[in-house]
Amino acid sequence: MVPKTVASAISSSLSPAPSKGKLSSLFTRPPIIASSNPQNPSPIPAESPPIISKPPNSNVSPEVSLEKSTTEISFHGRLRTFLQNCKTGNFTVSEALQFFDLMMLANPTPAMSSFNLLLGGLAKTKHYSEVLKLYYRMSLAGLLPNYITLNILLNCLCNVNRISEGLAAMAGIIRRGFIPNIVTYTSLIKGLCMEHRISEATRLFMRMQKLGCRPNVITYGTLIKGLCQTGNTNIALKLHEEMLNGTGRYGISCKPNVISYSTIIDGLCKDGREDKARELFEEMKARRMLPDVISYSSLIHGFCNGGKWEEAKCLFNEMVDLGIQPNAVTFNVLMDILCKAGKVIEANELLEVMIQRGNVPDLFTYNTLMDGFCLVSDLDSARELFLSMPSKGCEPNVISYNVLINGYCKNWKVEEAMKIYNEMLQVGIKPSMITYNALLTGLFQAGKVNDAKKIFGVIQAHGLVPSSSTLSIFVDGLCKNDCLLEAMEIFNELSYNLKLDIDIFNCLIDGLCKAGKLETAWEFFDKISREGLLPNVVTYSILIHGCCKEGQVEKANDLFRKMEENGCTPNVITYNTLLRGFYKSNKREEVVELLHRMVKKNVVPDASTCTIVLDMLSKDEKYRGCLNLLPTFPVQEYRG
Repeated sequence: MVPKTVASAISSSLSPAPSKGKLSSLFTRPPIIASSNPQNPSPIPAESPPIISKPPNSNVSPEVSLEKSTTEISFHGRLRTFLQNCKTGNFTVSEALQFFDLMMLANPTPAMSSFNLLLGGLAKTKHYSEVLKLYYRMSLAGLLPNYITLNILLNCLCNVNRISEGLAAMAGIIRRGFIPNIVTYTSLIKGLCMEHRISEATRLFMRMQKLGCRPNVITYGTLIKGLCQTGNTNIALKLHEEMLNGTGRYGISCKPNVISYSTIIDGLCKDGREDKARELFEEMKARRMLPDVISYSSLIHGFCNGGKWEEAKCLFNEMVDLGIQPNAVTFNVLMDILCKAGKVIEANELLEVMIQRGNVPDLFTYNTLMDGFCLVSDLDSARELFLSMPSKGCEPNVISYNVLINGYCKNWKVEEAMKIYNEMLQVGIKPSMITYNALLTGLFQAGKVNDAKKIFGVIQAHGLVPSSSTLSIFVDGLCKNDCLLEAMEIFNELSYNLKLDIDIFNCLIDGLCKAGKLETAWEFFDKISREGLLPNVVTYSILIHGCCKEGQVEKANDLFRKMEENGCTPNVITYNTLLRGFYKSNKREEVVELLHRMVKKNVVPDASTCTIVLDMLSKDEKYRGCLNLLPTFPVQEYRG
């Protein structure tokens, strides 16, 4: 039975050797590993075949006929050149497969070290499935792998997310009497991290040290990357400090390099901790390590996401001044933040700089810039950029079409959006739920209810499962287009087949309140808890508004209190809704009291709040006395 854990794999090395008379193998009972290549369904043995000599091929007709003029000397000369190219990666897959065939036919068979160079070259160029297929052929031919071969096999298995088979291969390494080295452990840790089995990766990291295998900077970096990708940034920081200070449990000193610094800087930025990332960035420079383009790009991205545009711009200028060439990622990050800030002209200029510097824009670049044009309603430029993409070596994908469709819909040009949708179908690009959501929103917004129903029918006809977002858009669209009964029918139909979320309830309750059907809205509000859901701030705000609209301001106030008792914090919209309800009911004292409550709860007033107060003061003859009763809100810092 193949050990399922690293610990049991290691302990299995103490198991008694196979009895004499049986053929030796990596496993007592060799497991079969299924091929990762769907075109090669044959199973791949997890370890070597029995130790046998390769049969002479004098009586075997070779599958690949060799030219008679090719001498043995010329073959070995070509093979040496090819294997040297394998070390540098200067070869093609077809060359590798051709030389492998020749090596398998050669008599005598080349040494296993030659096969290792070929397999290792394919592994370095990430052709992992090819390595597994070739290893299978070697096994069938009776070629006995050595320690290096098995490590290459294990590394490939881990890189194609077949970590369980990688662990089995490690057990085989141990059974053969080999001791796992740093390459073995690092490959397994990487494989575990790729499958987000971070606890097992961490335990293996500690186990290897206990067994006397000292991790190197690559091992540390691999685990740090896995920790950051699984949201364990604090543990990654602790591991970084252990590297820096040599304070690990086993006293191993291994100083971080630029790659490990860049990895943790990127992880911190993705966690929104750009200040800590900047601290590590400066620490790296203080240790006389020159940050690379990845370090700069990660930190620039972090500053952009944190709204620190000036810091990001200074960092970009710094890297250029130091001669570090920005890559496509760096430009894309800057372009994205410029577009989101509405600075699409600057983003377009940045694209020109990018091209001038020799960076090739990718799909993300063009999609980002198109989205920027749509955000500022420059649909002509967005369309022009879209049409120019093929001539620039970038075929539009589903995201490109979605950006343009969404842009047209948001700018009330749903006919143009439908044209893009039809073009999309004609070129064979399958629409996503994002495509359909944008079209439904645009069609309902334009009052084209029948067309929206047809799109919803297309979704169902294609066997797609509408997302909760899609269902909310559909129900909301029907409500806002005076199709309330139909919306309720759809809601009731869906409730039998699907688990509805709170957003769908909110859409229907809002439609009912706006149609003056407050009692029915209350019935659906009560149904929320029966469905195992909790009302959110939107739900309460909608129903408070419905009560105020019908003049039931006391009931609205009771619901406001109930919402706070139930742990749902009112936002500025909720406060404004109730404030306006009090104001329209001439309840000046309640308005003042609620404003004081906003101050106490640190709720920042907005323009709507100010309008309500100004309306009240302008109609009150004793406005001065009322003015003295109003609270003072803290001055808010402007962030432009």
